[in-house]
Amino acid sequence: MKASVIVIFFGVFLTCTYAAKEATKKVKKAKLYVPQIDCDAKAGKIINPEFIAKCPPGCQDVKYRVYGTDIYASFSSVCGAAIHSGIIDNTGGKILVQKVAGHAGYRGSFSNGVRSLSLPRWRESFLVSEGKPRKGVTYPSTLEYSSSKSTAVKPEPKKPEQDLKALKSAGTSNTSEKALEQGDTGRKVDQTSPVPTPTIQLATTTPTPTSTTTDPFTTTPKPTTTPATTRTMTAAAAVKSRPGLQHRVRDTGSSSVHPAYSSVAAAASRQVQAAQGRGLNTAFRGPSTSTNNRNILRPSTGIQRQEPVAAFRRPAGSPAHLAMETDLWKPGLSLFDTGFASKEDLNPKPLEATSQGNPSCKVDLSFLMDGSWSIGKRRFQLQKQFLSNVAQALGIGSAGPLMGIVQYGDDPSTEFSLKTYANPKDLRNAIEKIPQKGGLSNVGKALSFVTKNFFLDANGNRGGAPNVVVVMVDGWPTDRVEEASRLARESGINIFFVTIEAAAENEKQNVIEPNFVDKAVCRTNGFYSISVPSWFGLHKIVQPLVKRVCDTDRLVCSKTCLNSADIGFVIDGSSSVGTGNFRTVLQFVANISKEFEISDTDTRIGAVQYTYEQRLEFGFDKYSTKQDVLSAIKRISYWSGGTSTGAAISYTSEQLFTKSKPNKRKIMILITDGRSYDDVRVPAMTAHQNGVIAYSIGVAWAAQDELEAIATDPDKEHSFFVDEFDNLYQFVNPLIQNICTEFNSQPRN
Repeated sequence: MKASVIVIFFGVFLTCTYAAKEATKKVKKAKLYVPQIDCDAKAGKIINPEFIAKCPPGCQDVKYRVYGTDIYASFSSVCGAAIHSGIIDNTGGKILVQKVAGHAGYRGSFSNGVRSLSLPRWRESFLVSEGKPRKGVTYPSTLEYSSSKSTAVKPEPKKPEQDLKALKSAGTSNTSEKALEQGDTGRKVDQTSPVPTPTIQLATTTPTPTSTTTDPFTTTPKPTTTPATTRTMTAAAAVKSRPGLQHRVRDTGSSSVHPAYSSVAAAASRQVQAAQGRGLNTAFRGPSTSTNNRNILRPSTGIQRQEPVAAFRRPAGSPAHLAMETDLWKPGLSLFDTGFASKEDLNPKPLEATSQGNPSCKVDLSFLMDGSWSIGKRRFQLQKQFLSNVAQALGIGSAGPLMGIVQYGDDPSTEFSLKTYANPKDLRNAIEKIPQKGGLSNVGKALSFVTKNFFLDANGNRGGAPNVVVVMVDGWPTDRVEEASRLARESGINIFFVTIEAAAENEKQNVIEPNFVDKAVCRTNGFYSISVPSWFGLHKIVQPLVKRVCDTDRLVCSKTCLNSADIGFVIDGSSSVGTGNFRTVLQFVANISKEFEISDTDTRIGAVQYTYEQRLEFGFDKYSTKQDVLSAIKRISYWSGGTSTGAAISYTSEQLFTKSKPNKRKIMILITDGRSYDDVRVPAMTAHQNGVIAYSIGVAWAAQDELEAIATDPDKEHSFFVDEFDNLYQFVNPLIQNICTEFNSQPRN
């Protein structure tokens, strides 16, 4: 009997042990399958907003283009960017890719054997970091591409519905995370799996006004009292109030700024800079200047102006030594860790009634205000009075000009953005309260700051209004302005310079960058620069400056490579192309078109299809929105026939480019897959003489000599060849880059 009991007990024990092992296996964390991508895979082609992928060996090659430093344009090679940033080397490896918002002023550099190129602006960016999954994020086991290209890895994939559910649950696990994604908060809270929360009814006897309190660990407002006779609170809320519970703040990572958080990050950045400016004011303890005294602080300067100068010496521990570079994106710094908010957030002020403003002067205007110590307190007041007078003369309003101010010294900071004030009275009052930052006159750094941070939709940029920057500078800048100005111009910013008390003849040897005004302004024809001999004569240029700023027809730098062209596509519809390949050509045409800013006043698109004959699919004035253009391209039907490319070029010149606007660049992009039955040289030469910039793209049996004859000189930069239609997509980015490079190299006189 005893032996039977022991046997039974032992059997039950083994059964339980086996069941426990099986249960443990079931709850083991599923293995993360990492898809492999090609060296030429571009972030813009991958739809997933965040993913982990594996790069193969050998991606350290010049043919895999990279644009930017630390933050990369989305048509960069993902693996090339990872090598450039030092995340992996040429042997490949796993990387984490996060899509972020578009960027202006991508900076080129050489790093880890990869040369990255500069780029004025792009619609989407991405960050790369170590291929370690972030807590709470579900990563796809296969990647979704925007074109027909798909990932080569085929592990045991989850069903798409399961992936979607996982993403939804990760994104909606609690209301505080929702609020964070909307830019309302800079922290997240870890939570366990959802638990049903019963409602507890608490009776109240007297109605009280509604008020809200904020939980110290989440930022979702919770009603504490209500006017009703009863109020409800969840058991979870009651539990949170218990002192014994611990909460952990989720690690948001050190190098990622999601587009949803961009406004919060920008506000934090501005406040850091503002705090540094205030710190420098505190550090300065020199004697105050009188009306005729001014501090002159110029590096490597042994000559001072012929007027008394107050001594100034920066303390060794002043905050200026700790200043954060505002024109460099630093991946190691999380802006959520700064602990600052923007000036506007700290001092919220209700606006007065919105003014409609002067509708004939609809511009988005930023003044770069000189806050350096060199001008002294009296001249700083004169500058504020001048800006106040300009605000009044402009007629600030929602339907007219909008104005913001950035003050610069050692570092720039936004005093207020375009959307802060919409009437002259509020704006003038705000200008009067601006304190002087102090420091040097780092104009180049200020221009970089404005290009990257000021003209954003979140700051009130209206898109259709020209972007204008007016730089106020006392004497001369203390850093170089040429490169920062070039990037600003390429981003569509019209730069004006107002130079007060320029360098005298015996001071010119101390100017860091000779002819800095001509190197900075939009055009060197004198329209964009005003020189004032004395700060006390500044009031005389209020009306002349306002007149120039409001002359939108002459604000030519608003035109960029992406918004100032009439582009005509000439598409080979011959029999040798075939229906499937013809659809691939149309996708190629659509991919190029969608990179441009399309409207009746910006870039316009037209298309011609040809065989032996020619057909105008649609002209430049047919569609004025990007969506309409893309839909029209999709609807083009395959014709089929012979190949008369020369006749097609003549037809396009006569039927399409004769309708082009005088101020537009005329660009023809011809795609063909074979040798023409007629001569292409004479029609192409005629088109070139009429100002048409021609690009030729040959596929399969296209003749190289004909492609070069069609292309504008230098033909090596305007003609492309690929052996298969499926590889056409490789030419989208080089083609657009070439168009932009050519546009930006135009003379500035």
